[in-house]
Amino acid sequence: MKGMAADMRSVELNPCASGATGRDISLTEGFVYLDAVLPGVFWDAKYATEDNFTGAVVDGYRVNRVVGTQEMADALLNAAPLAEKRGQALLLWDGYRPQRAVDFFLKWAASPEDGRTKARHYPNIPKTDFVRLGYVAEKSGHTRGSAIDLTLCDSTDGRPIDMGGVFDLLDERSHHGAKGLSASAARNREILREIMEDSGFNPYDREWWHYSLRNEPYPDRYFDFPIE
Repeated sequence: MKGMAADMRSVELNPCASGATGRDISLTEGFVYLDAVLPGVFWDAKYATEDNFTGAVVDGYRVNRVVGTQEMADALLNAAPLAEKRGQALLLWDGYRPQRAVDFFLKWAASPEDGRTKARHYPNIPKTDFVRLGYVAEKSGHTRGSAIDLTLCDSTDGRPIDMGGVFDLLDERSHHGAKGLSASAARNREILREIMEDSGFNPYDREWWHYSLRNEPYPDRYFDFPIE
């Protein structure tokens, strides 16, 4: 594990080496630890930390690991070399998300505002508008196991490249095609989108970091096993 500064905060990033998983337990059939099967990929499971829009560890995230379907892992195995050609790597923030985590988001969004994370994560909207604006859904594609939140990073130390905003910035600035970005940030978003679309994923117009597997294996199922 390497310590580094990212997004002006100190975080612990985990570089993945093939087979270097530490503690493995059985998952629901069809799911894998992405950190176990994607050599050279970095991860920092934001909802297993307080560095997310809720400011708290989220229900269902018991360890800092990222899980997804085998099919999504296979697609990411195609994406990783495309990033590597640019001297970069993939940095994973979230994959499979238990339904209890989605319920946690909904309960938090309906609770009184305490302002702790507003300036960083939703400066221009009230959190009661998260669902209406499409930032939080009662049923999430992540809970089907084939959506991924990620960025590009330096392949040597996992430092995220400039994307013009942090993960979980619930704001128009995070939309694809957002205005006011630097030329480099706008181009970096385009590069990530090209890599992911070429690897079988569809983008989400409101979040530059969110991609869904085009041919997901469980389009009508929502899971709730914890990540542990």
